[in-house]
Amino acid sequence: MQLRIHESLKPDLEAEVAKVVDAQIASRLGAKDDSIWGPAAEAEASKRLGWIDSPKTSVDLIPEILKLRDHFRDLGVDRIVLCGMGGSSLAPEVIAKNTGHEIVILDSTAPDQVLSAVRDLARTAVVVSSKSGATVETDSQKRAFESGFLAAGIDPKERIVVVTDPGSPLDTASRADSYRVFNADPDVGGRYSALTAFGLVPAGLAGADIASLLASASRVSFGLGEDSTDNPAIWLGVALAATPGIDQSRDKFLIETDGLPGFGDWVEQLVAESTGKHERGILPVVVTGGAPEIQNVPSDTIFIRFSDSLPGAEHLTFSGSLGELFLLWEYATAIAGHLMHINPFDQPDVESAKIAARALLDSPGVEVAAGHVDRGISVSSYGLNVVGSTVEAAIEELLSQATDQSYIAVQVYLSRPEYPQFEKLRDIIAKRTGRPVTFGWGPRFLHSTGQYHKGGPKQGLFIQLTGEHGIDLEIKDRPFSFGELIRAQAAGDAKVLSDKGLPVVSLHMTEPLRDLAFLEKVIAS
Repeated sequence: MQLRIHESLKPDLEAEVAKVVDAQIASRLGAKDDSIWGPAAEAEASKRLGWIDSPKTSVDLIPEILKLRDHFRDLGVDRIVLCGMGGSSLAPEVIAKNTGHEIVILDSTAPDQVLSAVRDLARTAVVVSSKSGATVETDSQKRAFESGFLAAGIDPKERIVVVTDPGSPLDTASRADSYRVFNADPDVGGRYSALTAFGLVPAGLAGADIASLLASASRVSFGLGEDSTDNPAIWLGVALAATPGIDQSRDKFLIETDGLPGFGDWVEQLVAESTGKHERGILPVVVTGGAPEIQNVPSDTIFIRFSDSLPGAEHLTFSGSLGELFLLWEYATAIAGHLMHINPFDQPDVESAKIAARALLDSPGVEVAAGHVDRGISVSSYGLNVVGSTVEAAIEELLSQATDQSYIAVQVYLSRPEYPQFEKLRDIIAKRTGRPVTFGWGPRFLHSTGQYHKGGPKQGLFIQLTGEHGIDLEIKDRPFSFGELIRAQAAGDAKVLSDKGLPVVSLHMTEPLRDLAFLEKVIAS
């Protein structure tokens, strides 16, 4: 594992690195010192540092996971579906992508995406992952598979595996119903759970070499806890934190991990949700090698790339095996939280969107907010001086508010497998504005960058895209459908952003691909 820093950046970092070394932050972190982030964070930190030992403590899970994997293989079950959100799904997705194995990730409430996952049930096993056991998306997805298995004449208890904290509502109910349950370490938060049962159970069932993953993390764990100027976690944490002695306006970073597919999405959640609070934070911007921002890196941004080569246009490059890199970034994020005087283990603003969505679901007839219809697209604006707006006027008004500290967030509440074309909008907007642009699939991003958008610096400009799904799907024993749920989640998030004084343009598309082509022209013009 290596971290390489551009020579131009090193002088600004050296003094801060020395302070972290002198304060023994890395060794205190390795010893699970919950006082590192100040008195206000101690209660939370005291029960969120189990990830320090995960490379060792999680080894005990391996035999049971492999035994179940072999059992499924004997039954001809070779398709693994993971129902989970945020930290429960991002790490397994990265592990699968980088080990040549496949996991179908269901991290959406879009009814067409749910329906596309509930198929091939004769060869399917499902992992339902939720730390709290009360996540509405995961509960709804579990109910969809229960209904599907029963309709196919398959006992759900033979095919659904539950991963959750001991004593959670999901743990209690699943054991009472005789489901297989793997308990995760309750002293690890979701976004730090890559090397716990949340990452290992689905990856192991899919065939990944989870023993090697843990072994590689164990090899570097001692070094990451050393108070040394050779510790890469200290350098990375200092580089992320924009602390005194460094350019404090640098509160964003581009991350390109084309050589390690999906890793940038995992880093995005880890850093954004850990640091984006109290109107401070670090915004990760996941890009590809051809991103417009790379050609002209904004002054408030650093550029980090997964690469074995020395930095060129990049400020930092990092390399190593997946297990090593999970632990490196977890240590670095915790160190950055210390430097920024932020508790990196809570997420106070994630709940606000859930509450708003729940309020809409409890109201009769959840509907998309009424807006002016232009070319079949319903246009709703919040925090903007546009009434009865066209698509062009709303987008122009939003983008005109961009400053040299702004970022634009594109949030798409559609089926990820069905509409990958929408991801092109990220580069189109970045080229047009010259500003960093984040892209999130809803409701997936609500458990990731959603915390930063609401709790971080008020720099965001938001484009929310919803659409017709062509089909709806009832949720067993629930008074709402998947279609109603995803509409409530989108509308609830828009309301919370607007209530915080952040500008939002919401476009509801009747024909998503046709309307996307029109939107691309509007933005590019």
